[in-house]
Amino acid sequence: MSTHQVHQDLNVVFNHILFVCIGNICRSPSAEVMMRNALQGRNIDVSSAGLGALVDHGVDATAQQLLIEHGLDGSQHRARQATPQVLSSADLILVMEKKHLRRISEIAPEALGKAFLLGKWQEEAEIPDPYRQQRPAFEHVYRLMAEGVDAWKRYI
Repeated sequence: MSTHQVHQDLNVVFNHILFVCIGNICRSPSAEVMMRNALQGRNIDVSSAGLGALVDHGVDATAQQLLIEHGLDGSQHRARQATPQVLSSADLILVMEKKHLRRISEIAPEALGKAFLLGKWQEEAEIPDPYRQQRPAFEHVYRLMAEGVDAWKRYI
Protein backbone atom coordinates (compact mmCIF):
# COMPACT_ATOMS: atom_id res chain seq x y z
CA MET A 1 0.00 0.00 0.00
CA SER A 2 1.41 3.40 -0.92
CA THR A 3 1.92 6.21 1.60
CA HIS A 4 -0.78 8.18 -0.22
CA GLN A 5 -3.29 5.34 0.26
CA VAL A 6 -2.41 5.11 3.95
CA HIS A 7 -3.01 8.85 4.37
CA GLN A 8 -6.34 8.55 2.53
CA ASP A 9 -7.36 5.72 4.86
CA LEU A 10 -6.35 7.74 7.93
CA ASN A 11 -8.50 10.66 6.78
CA VAL A 12 -11.52 8.42 7.18
CA VAL A 13 -10.48 7.53 10.74
CA PHE A 14 -9.67 11.02 12.05
CA ASN A 15 -12.85 13.02 11.57
CA HIS A 16 -12.76 14.48 15.08
CA ILE A 17 -9.49 15.44 16.82
CA LEU A 18 -9.63 16.38 20.49
CA PHE A 19 -6.83 18.18 22.36
CA VAL A 20 -6.73 17.69 26.13
CA CYS A 21 -4.87 19.45 28.95
CA ILE A 22 -5.94 20.40 32.47
CA GLY A 23 -7.74 23.77 32.52
CA ASN A 24 -8.54 24.00 28.78
CA ILE A 25 -7.46 27.65 28.70
CA CYS A 26 -3.77 27.56 27.64
CA ARG A 27 -2.36 24.52 25.86
CA SER A 28 -5.28 22.54 24.45
CA PRO A 29 -7.21 25.52 23.01
CA SER A 30 -4.01 26.93 21.49
CA ALA A 31 -3.16 23.56 19.92
CA GLU A 32 -6.78 23.28 18.74
CA VAL A 33 -6.55 26.62 16.91
CA MET A 34 -3.14 25.70 15.48
CA MET A 35 -4.35 22.32 14.18
CA ARG A 36 -7.57 23.75 12.78
CA ASN A 37 -5.45 26.25 10.83
CA ALA A 38 -3.04 23.50 9.70
CA LEU A 39 -5.95 21.38 8.39
CA GLN A 40 -7.84 24.28 6.83
CA GLY A 41 -10.06 23.22 3.96
CA ARG A 42 -10.33 19.64 5.20
CA ASN A 43 -13.53 18.37 6.73
CA ILE A 44 -12.06 17.52 10.13
CA ASP A 45 -13.58 18.69 13.41
CA VAL A 46 -10.96 19.91 15.89
CA SER A 47 -11.87 20.70 19.50
CA SER A 48 -10.43 20.70 23.00
CA ALA A 49 -11.36 19.95 26.60
CA GLY A 50 -9.78 19.94 30.04
CA LEU A 51 -9.40 17.26 32.69
CA GLY A 52 -10.02 19.94 35.32
CA ALA A 53 -11.51 22.56 33.03
CA LEU A 54 -12.14 26.14 34.06
CA VAL A 55 -15.54 25.76 32.42
CA ASP A 56 -16.68 28.69 30.26
CA HIS A 57 -13.40 30.58 30.66
CA GLY A 58 -11.75 31.98 27.56
CA VAL A 59 -8.19 31.42 26.40
CA ASP A 60 -5.52 32.73 28.78
CA ALA A 61 -4.49 36.28 27.77
CA THR A 62 -0.84 35.41 27.12
CA ALA A 63 -1.77 32.31 25.09
CA GLN A 64 -4.23 34.42 23.04
CA GLN A 65 -1.58 37.11 22.46
CA LEU A 66 0.82 34.49 21.06
CA LEU A 67 -1.91 33.11 18.79
CA ILE A 68 -2.62 36.61 17.47
CA GLU A 69 1.09 37.22 16.86
CA HIS A 70 1.09 34.07 14.70
CA GLY A 71 -1.99 35.17 12.73
CA LEU A 72 -4.40 32.96 14.68
CA ASP A 73 -7.29 33.67 17.04
CA GLY A 74 -8.65 31.74 20.01
CA SER A 75 -11.10 34.40 21.18
CA GLN A 76 -14.18 32.25 20.48
CA HIS A 77 -13.00 29.45 22.78
CA ARG A 78 -14.83 28.54 25.97
CA ALA A 79 -13.33 25.90 28.25
CA ARG A 80 -15.22 22.62 28.72
CA GLN A 81 -14.75 19.50 30.79
CA ALA A 82 -13.34 16.30 29.27
CA THR A 83 -16.21 13.97 30.12
CA PRO A 84 -16.36 10.27 29.16
CA GLN A 85 -18.75 11.26 26.33
CA VAL A 86 -16.43 14.01 25.01
CA LEU A 87 -13.45 11.63 25.09
CA SER A 88 -15.32 8.73 23.50
CA SER A 89 -16.65 10.86 20.64
CA ALA A 90 -13.15 11.77 19.42
CA ASP A 91 -11.29 9.72 16.81
CA LEU A 92 -7.89 10.97 17.97
CA ILE A 93 -7.05 12.50 21.36
CA LEU A 94 -3.82 14.47 21.70
CA VAL A 95 -2.65 15.26 25.24
CA MET A 96 0.20 17.35 26.62
CA GLU A 97 1.60 15.14 29.38
CA LYS A 98 1.79 11.43 30.23
CA LYS A 99 -0.27 12.02 33.37
CA HIS A 100 -3.13 13.13 31.08
CA LEU A 101 -3.08 9.68 29.47
CA ARG A 102 -3.34 8.09 32.91
CA ARG A 103 -6.29 10.32 33.80
CA ILE A 104 -8.07 9.45 30.53
CA SER A 105 -7.60 5.76 31.33
CA GLU A 106 -9.50 6.38 34.58
CA ILE A 107 -12.28 8.53 33.09
CA ALA A 108 -12.84 6.70 29.80
CA PRO A 109 -10.71 3.54 29.51
CA GLU A 110 -12.22 2.80 26.10
CA ALA A 111 -10.69 6.05 24.75
CA LEU A 112 -7.11 5.30 25.80
CA GLY A 113 -6.25 3.42 22.59
CA LYS A 114 -6.80 6.57 20.57
CA ALA A 115 -4.97 8.93 22.95
CA PHE A 116 -1.37 10.01 22.33
CA LEU A 117 1.04 12.73 23.35
CA LEU A 118 1.02 15.76 21.05
CA GLY A 119 4.82 15.38 21.27
CA LYS A 120 4.71 11.71 20.18
CA TRP A 121 6.82 12.34 17.08
CA GLN A 122 9.31 14.45 19.09
CA GLU A 123 10.52 11.43 21.11
CA GLU A 124 7.39 11.37 23.30
CA ALA A 125 8.01 14.97 24.41
CA GLU A 126 5.74 16.32 27.11
CA ILE A 127 4.48 19.90 26.93
CA PRO A 128 4.58 21.63 30.33
CA ASP A 129 1.78 23.80 31.67
CA PRO A 130 2.59 27.52 31.34
CA TYR A 131 -0.41 28.62 33.42
CA ARG A 132 0.43 31.51 35.79
CA GLN A 133 3.98 31.74 34.41
CA GLN A 134 5.75 34.50 32.52
CA ARG A 135 5.59 34.95 28.75
CA PRO A 136 8.84 33.01 28.03
CA ALA A 137 7.18 29.85 29.37
CA PHE A 138 4.22 30.40 27.00
CA GLU A 139 6.60 31.01 24.08
CA HIS A 140 8.44 27.75 24.83
CA VAL A 141 5.15 25.82 25.04
CA TYR A 142 3.89 27.44 21.83
CA ARG A 143 7.01 26.23 19.97
CA LEU A 144 6.60 22.69 21.31
CA MET A 145 2.91 22.64 20.30
CA ALA A 146 3.70 24.02 16.83
CA GLU A 147 6.25 21.22 16.32
CA GLY A 148 3.74 18.63 17.52
CA VAL A 149 0.93 19.94 15.30
CA ASP A 150 3.25 20.02 12.29
CA ALA A 151 4.39 16.44 12.92
CA TRP A 152 0.85 15.08 13.46
CA LYS A 153 -0.47 16.88 10.38
CA ARG A 154 1.47 14.39 8.23
CA TYR A 155 -0.61 11.52 9.65
CA ILE A 156 -4.03 13.16 9.49
